Amino acid sequence: MKIGIPKEIKAQENRVGVTPSGVIELVKHNHNVYVETNAGLGSGFSDEDYQKAGAIILDNPAEIWAKEMVIKVKEPLESEYKYFYEGQIIFTYFHLASNKTLTKALLNAKVTAIAYETIQLEDKSLPLLRPMSEVAGRLAVINATHFMFKTNGGTGLLMNGTPGTERAKVTVIGGGVAGTAAADMAASIDCDVTLIEFNENRIRELYHLFGNKVHILKSNHANIEKAVLNSEVVISTVLIPGASAPKLVTEAMVKKMKKNSIIIDVAIDQGGSVETVTKATTHNDPIFIMHDVIHYSVANMPGAVPRTSTIALTNATIQYALVIANIDFKTLCKTQTAIRKGVQTFNGNLVVAPVAEAHNLDYVDVLSVC
Repeated sequence: MKIGIPKEIKAQENRVGVTPSGVIELVKHNHNVYVETNAGLGSGFSDEDYQKAGAIILDNPAEIWAKEMVIKVKEPLESEYKYFYEGQIIFTYFHLASNKTLTKALLNAKVTAIAYETIQLEDKSLPLLRPMSEVAGRLAVINATHFMFKTNGGTGLLMNGTPGTERAKVTVIGGGVAGTAAADMAASIDCDVTLIEFNENRIRELYHLFGNKVHILKSNHANIEKAVLNSEVVISTVLIPGASAPKLVTEAMVKKMKKNSIIIDVAIDQGGSVETVTKATTHNDPIFIMHDVIHYSVANMPGAVPRTSTIALTNATIQYALVIANIDFKTLCKTQTAIRKGVQTFNGNLVVAPVAEAHNLDYVDVLSVC
């Protein structure tokens, strides 16, 4: 198969869809890999690195997108929709539940869209969402520390305090991968951390994981409100794979928060789980102020640390990319359950029910069309 690796064009996105080591694996399986000039530079990989691995470097993005399969990191932007064509396979993060324009463009062009974020194993885990969730959870605490500085508009509180002074109270909503990473990071620097989770079994797992380092609370409106109003930092990580994120932090809660406190919504790719997070921000312009509260909602947080993020992500994605490239699509749909759950659109059909529900579009079961 001919596989194209384009340069990411989202603002301040320096990750790349395949590393040189990934190219080696693809070439070993007799695939031809084409990498756009400087696609890996932001992650520390030169064109020469890719050439040594067996890739062909191309200057023209249209030539990259013309290949049978395109492997990316972030969802295609509108300027890239013109490259879509019938039967093309695009393997990337899509987050279609929050993007009707992209959904319709994929359907109209009859693209086969396979999303990292909904590939799911039998145990319900999401192997391609995990690495970036781990990075985003850690970064949430680092960014909170930065914006807590008075010089950056915050309260001027040192997150972990000093002897005889108060520590920052950090509430993390959601005990999944991102939430656990955020809570662990905040606890490791001695913040006063509360972690709110809904699932009873997961609550017990978190209790045994953190012990007395983190306060574990059941997720309900009353507990969320109390914790949010008592915190200098709120990190919301809750999402439903493939669907719009539920709004757990209400505008009424935000209005009562401490002045210059901080909200970081890690679930912004899926529409955000905080009512006042009404837009995604960028690394160039990462925050906005509403009700005297700092809101951070960068949609590609891991792009700030592209070297780590690219390697962590591609360590996980390359095995699935190989399966997709090695097997014809209809056989893949019937035999590869995990990847089948990642398919978003096929031959003009929307095959993910939560996305169809989010946009009021028709849905069909993928097995009925492949």
